[in-house]
Amino acid sequence: MKRNRKGGYHTLAREKGAKGKESRLRLLHAAAKQFATHGFYTTKVSSIVAEAKLSQPAFYLYFESKDAVFEELVEMFRSRLQAVINDSQLPEQNGAKHSALDQLCHTLQSMFEYFYSHPDLTRIGFYLSPDANDIKLELVQGIEKMLRHEQQNSNFASDIPMNLVSECLVGTIERIVFTQLLPGQITPEELAVNIVRLYVSGLARNQSKV
Repeated sequence: MKRNRKGGYHTLAREKGAKGKESRLRLLHAAAKQFATHGFYTTKVSSIVAEAKLSQPAFYLYFESKDAVFEELVEMFRSRLQAVINDSQLPEQNGAKHSALDQLCHTLQSMFEYFYSHPDLTRIGFYLSPDANDIKLELVQGIEKMLRHEQQNSNFASDIPMNLVSECLVGTIERIVFTQLLPGQITPEELAVNIVRLYVSGLARNQSKV
């Protein structure tokens, strides 16, 4: 992008200082929508800028390439999902801790609320990204850590392999998010409660409820 100060890029550089944050966010949102709808290979820079109602020179002020904006969206999904898990600890009330089931339900609900609020990022991070398997593995590990903590505190049976439970949970999450949550068939709260009921109470009748 080497051009003298009398050229168009100098004007765009000034715009970057005045409206850069807004324009960059518009491009990120537009790129997420285009990638989630059409896939990485079909999406073009021209379709991203058309969605954002900006110019191609404006795009290259903020991103080196289509690959660069895609990678940033993947990392955005990855880091925000990890933050959701880390920040989902329920606060104590009047010195009393919440039950393990309440905590698990709250963590799942927080995740589902994030997925539901960011459907394009979720499709990119969970499905389109080459790092999707690594992202899901990190999710497995985060859930397993939480379950093992509750298991060590005698809140869950000691003979249950929590790595297997975590793998099953993430497999369920991966499927159900796309078939039920994102299409609006169920709310994040309802989905969290139903999954916890399934994994804790099972399918048998007359079992304790969450």
